[in-house]
Amino acid sequence: MKQLLLGGVLPASGVAMGCMRLADAKDPVDRVIGTALELGVDYFDHADIYGGGRCEELFGKWLSSHPGMRQKIRIQTKCGIRRGCYDFSKEHILSAVESSLKRLGTDYVDALLLHRPDALMEPEEVAEAFDTLQRQGKVRYFGVSNFSPMQIELLKTAVRQPLIADQLQFSVPECGMVSSGLNVNMKNDESVMHDGSAMEYLRLKGITLQAWSPFQGGFFKGPFVGDREKYPKLNETLDALAEKYGASPIGIAAAWILRHPAKIQLISGSVSPERMRAIAAGAQITLTREDWYAVYLAAGYRLP
Repeated sequence: MKQLLLGGVLPASGVAMGCMRLADAKDPVDRVIGTALELGVDYFDHADIYGGGRCEELFGKWLSSHPGMRQKIRIQTKCGIRRGCYDFSKEHILSAVESSLKRLGTDYVDALLLHRPDALMEPEEVAEAFDTLQRQGKVRYFGVSNFSPMQIELLKTAVRQPLIADQLQFSVPECGMVSSGLNVNMKNDESVMHDGSAMEYLRLKGITLQAWSPFQGGFFKGPFVGDREKYPKLNETLDALAEKYGASPIGIAAAWILRHPAKIQLISGSVSPERMRAIAAGAQITLTREDWYAVYLAAGYRLP
């Protein structure tokens, strides 16, 4: 498994296991996590809202039954989403982390991300929470999720700690961060920028882009790999490249993300051991420039 440094400081596997569906896994949790570890995946992404906290609880039970494993893995969780609102108040951040640590059965998390931008965010209050958590040794590193560059800059006016990651939606069909960059100064749909040059900004600042829903067609629109009705040309191309590289279509979709020079960390939401094997195998493939662009064009995008 390829390794990278999140934010240039935290060692992590290039593919992380997203634990959002852990509570719905058909296989035993021990097999799901064990397979990930066997494949070299050492980074596990959580959030306090996943499964209403149940996903963290299940992971915590697994962790308690595997003494000595805590030092061999990296655990990330997120906070800030409440029913009907977002909350970056100092009180909520501290309370959320305490609850996550209890469910996970650990004294600390390697990274804490603010889950979605809070319109009422006060950077100074977030900074106080971060300082407290760092001083208490409960959080090693900090980051954000679904933030724009300017929202990050606003947060950085107060927080002292470097922000090591920004978790954003990114997949072959959902790659506006790429298409807008390829269509600068063009008057077409692909030129519309929805992220404020997030990819370029993160690269300039040394912040790792973590790709969530890497195999989804959009915001909870369902998987695109294998959906030949909605994505016929894309699946045809993935199949052809899978045969060329001796991989699987989902492996090629993973390789496409990891081929980008931004050194993206792929957050795989799959809890299927078989799919995780296919994804991990794809992570070892380096697509040619021609093949990378072929996948991009097959998703329906155009080159100006």
